[in-house]
Parts: sequence; structure tokens; C-alpha cells
Amino acid sequence: MPTWQFFHEDGQSCHSCRLRRPRDPQPVDLTVIELRQYTLHPGRRDELIELFERELVEPQEAVGMTILGTFRDLDDPDRFVWLRGFRDMPTRKKALTAFYGGPVWAEHGPKANATMVDSSNARLLHPSHWSVPNTPSHCVTAELTTGRVTDNTALAVLTPLNVENDFPRLPVRTDPITVVLRRDPDPQPAPGLLRLAPTARSRIS
Repeated sequence: MPTWQFFHEDGQSCHSCRLRRPRDPQPVDLTVIELRQYTLHPGRRDELIELFERELVEPQEAVGMTILGTFRDLDDPDRFVWLRGFRDMPTRKKALTAFYGGPVWAEHGPKANATMVDSSNARLLHPSHWSVPNTPSHCVTAELTTGRVTDNTALAVLTPLNVENDFPRLPVRTDPITVVLRRDPDPQPAPGLLRLAPTARSRIS
């Protein structure tokens, strides 16, 4: 798997996160980020992660998505959390239509869905700050807050994207939650805080 660079565009509040692969001189600008939290049947998280990383990463990226991060929730053994990005909303609609209407999901989707109790906990977000380095970490936290955030030391600040969900097959929540991603080597449990362990193929780690 290639190494990706994640970098903040400037010292001000940025309007997208930018990604560059080695040998690819053109960065990819992502203005739409999905945060997805899946509640799974007991004991089936590793089954889903293995299937996801083996069969579902490259096919999603082939149609225009970027899989940013995949995580185990340290406080809930039956929760899988992940982030994916899109250049814009029209790209999102086109990519989701192609993937969920295509042969890969037709083959592997039933197996993935069989591990899930609920996959509707999803949010559309916009990167108002993004500064994710390449060096790995054992734990990432995601703070979900309704307050204003001005933390430029965070890995990322993702604010609510107030647009219509034009792919209703995948519902999203519309309450105004901001998500703040940080690295923390020893995070303590707290209300509204997701303590996340990156999976083997997570780009955010």
C-alpha cells in the first residue's frame, strides 16, 4: 500500500484536506468527509475489518472515494468507525452510485451487512482544519462537540456540512456536531469522546 502525505494547506483555516501519493504530483482536494460508526453483532468486528480491508478499499477508491481512516473503538468491542472523503458532493453521489450499484458490493455487501446491527450513524462533515502527518500513532481520539473549536494543534477539525444528502440510500444525521481528531498516547474515557485504535490499513494513524 502506498504511503500518503496529509498536510494543511496554509496557516489559516483551510477549505479542504489535500492528499498526495508518491509519484503523483497532483494533490487530491477533499471538501466532503463522512464519519461513519457501525454497531456490529457481538464478536464480529474483526470479521468486518478483514473483509473491508481485503475487498472494499480499492474498489471504493477506484470510483472516486478516499478511505481516510478505519478504527476499532477502544470502549466498544462491537463498534467500527471509519472516515472517507470526496472531492465534492457531485463526486460523492457519482461514486456512491457506482460502488453500491456495482459488482463488488453485490458480491461482498451481504457479508458486510451480516456483521452489522446498525449502520445509520453517519455524518457529512467539512474539513475546516487538517494537519495529519505520516508518522503512526497507537491511538486517535475523536471528540464530538456542539461548541466552537479553534484548536489548530488538532489533527483535524471537521465541521457540519449543511447540504442535502443526495444519496438517500445512505442516511446521515443532521444534528450540528463538530468532530475534532487528535493524537493521544493515553486518552482517558470521557463523554462525547471516541478512543480509536487505527486498523492495519488506516491512513490516519
